[in-house]
Amino acid sequence: MVVIRLSRGGAKARPFFNIVVADKRERRDGRFIERIGFYNPSATEKEQGLRIATDRLSHWQGVGAIASPTVLRLIKQAAKAAPAAAVAA
Repeated sequence: MVVIRLSRGGAKARPFFNIVVADKRERRDGRFIERIGFYNPSATEKEQGLRIATDRLSHWQGVGAIASPTVLRLIKQAAKAAPAAAVAA
């Protein structure tokens, strides 16, 4: 089964997560199929904290990939932030 989940990076006490498409049997930080975004929980206001390639996300969900609960929460958060960014631009 193919899943969309977070892969941890960054230093100790400064986490950084890549949003990846991977085989469920692979390790959390192991081999993945495609990187479709990132999440930086410690981003400042001037840095971008979340980016998801929505076209690739919809492609992978269309072929049956299942998103983890945390990634689902981040997708909702990105969708909520996208209209606000479009208004500001």
